[in-house]
Amino acid sequence: MAGGQERILRRRIRSIKSTQKITKAMELIAASQIVRAQGRIAASRPYQDGMARIVLETAMGDWFSAGRLLGTPDDVSSVLVLCVVADRGLCGGYNSNVFRATERLLVEKQEAGIETRLVTVGKKAQGYFRFRGIEVAESFLGMSERPTFADARTVAGAAVAPFVAGEVDQVIVVSTRFHSAGSQRIEVRQLLPLADPRNDEAKASHEDEPGVSRNIAPDQVPDVKHGYTEFEPDAAILLQELAPKAAETAIFAALLEASASELTARQRAMAAATENAGELIKKYSRIMNRARQETITTEIMEIVGGAEALRAGTHDDEGGLVIQTTV
Repeated sequence: MAGGQERILRRRIRSIKSTQKITKAMELIAASQIVRAQGRIAASRPYQDGMARIVLETAMGDWFSAGRLLGTPDDVSSVLVLCVVADRGLCGGYNSNVFRATERLLVEKQEAGIETRLVTVGKKAQGYFRFRGIEVAESFLGMSERPTFADARTVAGAAVAPFVAGEVDQVIVVSTRFHSAGSQRIEVRQLLPLADPRNDEAKASHEDEPGVSRNIAPDQVPDVKHGYTEFEPDAAILLQELAPKAAETAIFAALLEASASELTARQRAMAAATENAGELIKKYSRIMNRARQETITTEIMEIVGGAEALRAGTHDDEGGLVIQTTV
């Protein structure tokens, strides 16, 4: 019995060691790719800042003609939700946290009588929402690990086109925002309409004034000098062209940050798995050693018992032969 248990434990320890090698390799690969992902985020920020500055300057050229492209809509009848997760698992709670936030948002909108449309990025989202019975309007695969701007443009075609065509009133993105290697947070933010820059200007101008509320109405924005800019074509027409481009930039930023967050979550999950495998190896090694010691002890007791039986039998055997022994 003990010998059979020892063989089982040996096979289990070999299996755990093989798994530990895989998790350790995945941990090292993810750790090496995190730096590259952070570099891509840093490299894209100047373009994002430049696009935001152009949108701000264009919007300031004609506040009222911007229409439904800026601010938060008062009357929302339909919403498009863009959910960004990973194509693969083994990354801890990265995917499940985004799924829960997306489901809460969908339920909240549906309870308010708002029509919802779901677009997903990542293979895991496709299977998850199919299992939940939630209809997915369009799903994109194979772009979560190393997204490109072409991927962002493809996703924007499914997320931005319905808004431009007037089919939806609001586009919301649910993804993981990458703050640092030790901090990633689930974020639900409005993609379209674009954020109203008038509120940002008002908050910045009153930032250091004591006793002044930071939530300032658009009509209370102070007159801030920004220089003179001529627009060709008109600012309203230009903003209609810039809004989809700004949305593409925001989607690309969301994909990059989601990629970095996925790698960070996978690195942590694989590190924990490697550590747990080491603990299991120690545990099963102790059990196997105890089983081996029990086997050895049993064999020694059997040998000693057999020797004692042989010693007792040498004094008087069945043939009447007496063997004298000298101690």
